[in-house]
Amino acid sequence: MKKVFLGGLLLISVAAFSQAKKPAVKKTAASATVLKNLTDSASYAIGVSVANFYKQQGMASLNAAMVSKAITDMMDKKTPLMNENDCNNVIMKYMNQGQQAKAKPNVEAGEKFLADNKSKPGVKTTPSGLQYEVITEGTGPKPTLSDTVTVNYIGTLINGTEFDNSYKRGQPISFPVGGVIKGWTEALQLMPVGSKYKLYIPQELAYGTNDVGNIPAGSVLVFEVELLKLGSSK
Repeated sequence: MKKVFLGGLLLISVAAFSQAKKPAVKKTAASATVLKNLTDSASYAIGVSVANFYKQQGMASLNAAMVSKAITDMMDKKTPLMNENDCNNVIMKYMNQGQQAKAKPNVEAGEKFLADNKSKPGVKTTPSGLQYEVITEGTGPKPTLSDTVTVNYIGTLINGTEFDNSYKRGQPISFPVGGVIKGWTEALQLMPVGSKYKLYIPQELAYGTNDVGNIPAGSVLVFEVELLKLGSSK
């Protein structure tokens, strides 16, 4: 279903981009585009919606001639230049390329932050690149990959912007150690129960070059994590 969805969106979106790439023509009352009926209106609305979606994914430019040929081939039931699988692979590759470009400023800022941060007193760096400092060292057992843990935490970006806070919700959260981002999975196994650590998680151990909620693509994440106990909060 995902492949069909992507393939369908490409056909619609490239039509929208094709229209956008035509030479500018001064519109007159006779040449102005008119939405004559519901089909015209729906078609235009779909084009706007899908074009906006792909622009947000980083698809800022396309070859209008190829766009036009692809639409013509499909509408005339001609054999396309690429099969469905190839089309989906190309779409994903192009979207990933755009997303990486979008994330680049955050990736670079994060790399600089981590390079400066690792030399600060009390900050330790693991082979994976995870950085942490001990605020409070607990005396309980350390979690294993198969354990469930209950924690409180505050999450911020490197500029101090807070994106999550279990304390403000008034409820700690429970989850499997192996069911979270790589940086958390690694850090939790270093923490005895009762500990509070500050974590500095590189983007490749977090969400990579993907936007997730109000976390921008390529972000280093900073967490204060308090490990309350092994097992669920229930």
